[in-house]
Amino acid sequence: MRVLALASYPVEAASSRYRIVQFIEPLARRGIEVSFSPFLDAKLFARLYEPGKLLLRLPHLALRTLLRFGAAWRARKYDVVFVQREAMLFGPPVIEWLIARVLRKPLVLDLDDATWIAYESPVYGKLATFLKRPAKTDRLIRWARAVTCGSPNVAAHAKGSLVPTVVDTKRFRPGSTGTPACVDDDTDKSGATPIIGWIGTHGTYPYVERLLPVFERLARDVKFRLHIIGSGRERIDVPGVEVETRPWRLEREVEDFQSLDIGIYPIDDDEWSAGKSGFKAVQYMATGVPFVMSPVGVCATMGIDGVTHLTAKSDDEWLAALRHLVEDRELRRTMSAAGRAFAEQHFDVEQQADTLAAVLRS
Repeated sequence: MRVLALASYPVEAASSRYRIVQFIEPLARRGIEVSFSPFLDAKLFARLYEPGKLLLRLPHLALRTLLRFGAAWRARKYDVVFVQREAMLFGPPVIEWLIARVLRKPLVLDLDDATWIAYESPVYGKLATFLKRPAKTDRLIRWARAVTCGSPNVAAHAKGSLVPTVVDTKRFRPGSTGTPACVDDDTDKSGATPIIGWIGTHGTYPYVERLLPVFERLARDVKFRLHIIGSGRERIDVPGVEVETRPWRLEREVEDFQSLDIGIYPIDDDEWSAGKSGFKAVQYMATGVPFVMSPVGVCATMGIDGVTHLTAKSDDEWLAALRHLVEDRELRRTMSAAGRAFAEQHFDVEQQADTLAAVLRS
């Protein structure tokens, strides 16, 4: 069986990496050959979200648009076309229409987020909403023979099959010493300065930004370091806190998670966030990182609150949860082990490859 997988983003984007690319080898072992074709290439993806540079990127975008019609033409040679969110980053669903309505190829739509809900980009604002046309998602759902969904809320809207966003737990695993600890001259009672950290994108950093006053309050009581990776900011200042910021890099993704003692996963309590797949929680648990998470949407059901992680809604709850984890090294150790065991049982790529293969064959 041959499958053409189309996505807006290259492998550097988590949605393409974990909803398509990581399944290529497991599906091949199940007799399904997947060819991955992203709309953006790696170079354009890296530069597209630089503020004020859209006009400079238009020629490259025009070229990628022309090439996309070539991908639609190639679809005639495949048994199934798998579309992750949308075939192109913007505009009406012309490519999907050609594939499903003209070529009459079976279309499988994959939704890891509630893409039918308008979302304002931190870089392009309402212009991005206009160009992306979120209303087209419901049209794609109607055209699709099947829909795979990253969360129960998305599955309920699309009437699709639940395929959680997962990791290869053989690759995403705790570091050699379990939960990491960076030794420092200024140490707490455990002999190490705990690192609180977050790994994400420029689009999700605003969730973290709202917690910066909480970190300032926390620093008055306990010693810790703060690592922010992938925010798109060169510098983040929090009074009284040693903050390290650096860009996200594909080659050190696992190592970045392993370097943390405590993870944070804040999101807003709104309709868009309720549709998210909770993937960061999966990454934390797989690498044995205890974490604090907003209990919104599927995040309210992932792992076991108080066993694999802690949850927090208000600033005071975030402060109390973070202080608890910073001060209690033994709690971090037990949560690390519990989270790892939970990830191995529920969020491994081989389990979900069976589910995805069944959807594609059907």
